[in-house]
Amino acid sequence: MKGKRLEIPLKELIIQRAKAENPRTVKDLFEILRKRKKALSQEDFIQTIKELKESGTLELELPAPKVDSYIAYLKTGEENAWFYLVMLATLASFLTIYVLPSKYPIVIFRWIVGSAFVLFLPGYATIQALFPEGKELDNIERFALTVGLSLAITPLLGLVLNYTPWGIRLDPIFVTLSLFTLGVSTTGTFRKYKLTLRRPTTNHSEGPHPTQQPAAQSAQPTCH
Repeated sequence: MKGKRLEIPLKELIIQRAKAENPRTVKDLFEILRKRKKALSQEDFIQTIKELKESGTLELELPAPKVDSYIAYLKTGEENAWFYLVMLATLASFLTIYVLPSKYPIVIFRWIVGSAFVLFLPGYATIQALFPEGKELDNIERFALTVGLSLAITPLLGLVLNYTPWGIRLDPIFVTLSLFTLGVSTTGTFRKYKLTLRRPTTNHSEGPHPTQQPAAQSAQPTCH
């Protein structure tokens, strides 16, 4: 009876050990718990981890890719997919403005791409640079700030152009927005790269867990 009264529920034990020992991977956390609860099964552990993750109590952070330079980091597709999408959208804007004919129905595509280029991309790139971790904002906040910043940045850049010899014309506006968006996006990738250097990397010498996906096994658990 005494042993049962002192037994800590599995959820509380996971949170307690994750905070106290800061395990680098989910597999490490499982091994820590097995030392305290010999009868703990992998199925119960994984199910509890899922419940804690869904409730927002536990966050699983994927391991950082092993890179030794900023250029190598840019080659990792998963980490920088957003950056290449920004470049692709900028290229699409160039093509719709200077290459594709301004005839119906092609002009509709030009309107859509142009609207995204002016009202979305500048703010989106800025958000990526200001919040490189990606978990400071939820999706609604991120979208609202993206649109709001775009609506603030685009007129501000236009105001600056008004006091230059180029003035507010199509070519200067496109070049200025492109340089701003790509420049801020590059800043965002560099800040993310710096954060990557602090995160635990994947240890490929460890085999996959029998009942877990490799990504889940190597994710770092963090309690809130």
